[in-house]
This record gives sequence, C-alpha cells and structure tokens, in this order.
Amino acid sequence: MADPTGESRSEALRLNFDRRLLLQFRGSVITSDGGLLAYRELDDVLGLTTSGGGRLAETRTGKNRRHLLIGLLRQSVFGRLAGYEDVNDAERLCHDPAMRWVVGDRAITGSAASASQMGRFETKWLCRPENLAALADLPGDWIDTVHQRRPPKMIVLDMDSSESPTYGTQEGSAYNGHFGCTCYHPLFVFNQFGDLERCALRSGNVHSAADWRNVLEPVVVRYRGTVKRRYFRGDAAFANPEIYEFLEAEGYGYAIRLPTNSVLQGKIGHLLKRPVGRPPQEARRFFASFSYRAQSWNKPRHVVAKVEWHPGELYPRVGFIVSNLARSAEGIVAFYNHRGTCEQYIKEGKGAIKWTRLSCRTFAANAVRLQLHALAYNLGNFMRTLAMPKTAEPWSLTSLRDKLIKIGAKVVSHGRYVTFQMAEVAVPRQMFQEILSLIAGLRAPSAPA
Repeated sequence: MADPTGESRSEALRLNFDRRLLLQFRGSVITSDGGLLAYRELDDVLGLTTSGGGRLAETRTGKNRRHLLIGLLRQSVFGRLAGYEDVNDAERLCHDPAMRWVVGDRAITGSAASASQMGRFETKWLCRPENLAALADLPGDWIDTVHQRRPPKMIVLDMDSSESPTYGTQEGSAYNGHFGCTCYHPLFVFNQFGDLERCALRSGNVHSAADWRNVLEPVVVRYRGTVKRRYFRGDAAFANPEIYEFLEAEGYGYAIRLPTNSVLQGKIGHLLKRPVGRPPQEARRFFASFSYRAQSWNKPRHVVAKVEWHPGELYPRVGFIVSNLARSAEGIVAFYNHRGTCEQYIKEGKGAIKWTRLSCRTFAANAVRLQLHALAYNLGNFMRTLAMPKTAEPWSLTSLRDKLIKIGAKVVSHGRYVTFQMAEVAVPRQMFQEILSLIAGLRAPSAPA
C-alpha cells in the first residue's frame, strides 16, 4: 500500500466504455468491515478483551513493543469474527481503518500488527503453557461477565465433539473412522444461550468422550452456588457411569442417550411388535419407562425408551435415554431432543467463524487457534443474544457477519473527529442506532462518588 495513512497521490483511472467514470484508489480511507465498530462497542461495555489481555503473561523480552497484548488479542479475535481466519490476512487488515480503531492505541494513527507480528503472537507467545491455560479459561470468564448483566435462572450444558479436517502433517492429526477423514477431534461444551463455555483440541483418533472431565469440570465448578437449576445433555458417547456419578454428586439433572443392547430391548419387547391394523400415513410414537442397572453401574437408574414406527419402514426406530429427571418419559425425550441445538452451534462455528481452519504445524499452535476462534464465536453470539433488535432475532452468525459486520464505509478525517460514512443496505441507521442503544443498556452503573 503506497500510503498507509489513507490518501493516494496517484491520479484517477478512467474507463473507456464510459468516460464519465473515474476510479480512485484511496487505500485505507475505505473499509468493508464498518460494522466491527458495533462489536467493539459491545466489547468495551463488557470489558472482554481488556480483561482477556490482562490475563495473558507478557513473554516478550525486547523494549520495542509496538502493540500491547490487548491490542494483539483484539486483532486476533475481531479478525476471525469478520471472516479472516488466516494470519496472512493481517498484511491487509493492519491498514484497514476499522481494524485500526478496533485495536486502538498506536494502531489508530499508524497501523495494526503485521502478519509477522500476528504470527509470532499466535504461534509463539500464546503457545506458552500459562497463556494457553489462560485462553482456555477466557470463554468462561466472558460468559460470567455477561451473566452479571443477564443472570440466568437455569443452566443447561450440552457436550459434544466434532471434527476439524487436516490436510497436511499437523502434529496430533490422525484418521478417525467415524468421520472418515484425517482430522483433529475437538470437544465442546455449550449452554442453552449458544455460548461456548469451554473447548479443547484433541488428537483425531481419540474417543468422543476422551478427556471429558478436564473440559466439563471447570464449567461445573463455575456454577457451584450461583445457579440452582442445572442440567446436562449428551449423546451416546457420554454414556459413562463416571459421568453419571459426577453429575449426580454435583446436583445436575441429566439426560444422556444410551446405546441399545439386548437387555434394554427385552424391557420394551411389547413395543417392538408391529401395531395391528393398516399402517397409518403418519409416524406413530410409543414411550416406556423402567429401571435398569448395567454391570458397570453402582446403582439402578431411570431409563426411558422411544419407539417410532414410520410409514414404509419395516422396523421401528428405537432410542434409549438414561436420566435422573423427575419427568414423564415424553418430557425427558423432549428435553433431550433440544440437544440438537448444540449441533447447530457447532455448524455455525464452522461456517461463520471458520474454526476448523487449524493449519499450523504444531499441536499447541492449533490449540491456540481453536481458543481464539472460540472467543470470536462468543463475541458474535453475545451480539446476537444481547444487542440485536427483534427484527434481527432469526439472523445466524453468518447473516450477522454478512449484514452487520460487512458494512462498507468511507472514512473522513477532521480536526477533532473521524467520521465513518456507513452504507445503508441491510442495516439502516435506525437499526444501527437501536443496536447501540441496547449495548449502552448493558453498561455497568458507575460507582457512587
């Protein structure tokens, strides 16, 4: 870029098909991510990156430190939020006016961090054990900050794993037969609001529930004594007696899918016979409830079964759920079925935040990238759940990125102010003003003098 401060000294280009058209290249005077400023306002109100940068250990030894750790963290998180998942994008983003104002400090009058600076930040400084541990705790810290403004009446935790395909010789990648690819196998815990409570990167060939305690227990500890109604949901991979006993000791209600076996099917043999009469044109569902104890369990537990007969299918669809909830069989099945929203959150993380982009060579560097993606996901979800007007409630994180973040703006500098002249397309001025008003309502009251 010829002139990083904005103004280009080159003459305008003229198009021959219509000589009335002139093209002027003004570099960083134009931004395509003007909506990031709304997210920066939300970040400022909640103090997210400020507290996050304060938890990171300063490992740089030189005195020539152009950018603070807080600014580097902001650039990593906000860049991913805007869809720039690769460190190489910093070569262009460091001159973008929206990103410079998001980073703040020296970046406002100069430039944000370059690609080489961001590479060292993410693959060297954040890879130190103390910083990686701090990054793993940050999503929970941010959620606790949000809950101070929006205290939840109950907490529902959904645990699930996913795949992040790899295409090289990344450390820790391995072939996973279930997903049918060479990948990493990260583990996630979400709450019912879609916030990512905690995540961990794991090797590609581990079991879906491997290392569950190190991921789930810190989340459970945070909610001790703060929320009375606490629940957990998980698929058949988490049908583990150690998990049952842990949740029961912590006072959690749970609903976890059970793999089928001959003993369980014997309990509902009367429901596995085809109903008498002409098959109906709609699905027919039957429920059962009984006590069951596997050999590895320390006591009998409540199990519910759902049997579905679908038109045109010879055999029924059968599912079992182990639970300690004092509800009817239909109620437990309905509660468990909401676990599907967790899979939707994972899809949004893959599509909008691109958290499957784990292309570094070392396992630690890819673990850092996953945690940075998690922070970007949470910031985007906070905007959706806390500061979006009613008309925008159906918007996904991808829609928010395309409609709110990707607002083109022309930047005009005056003596005392810098004006972003925002394009009114998907988000008009009235909606943007309503967003800022909702964000302002989240600001903590000032302490009395």
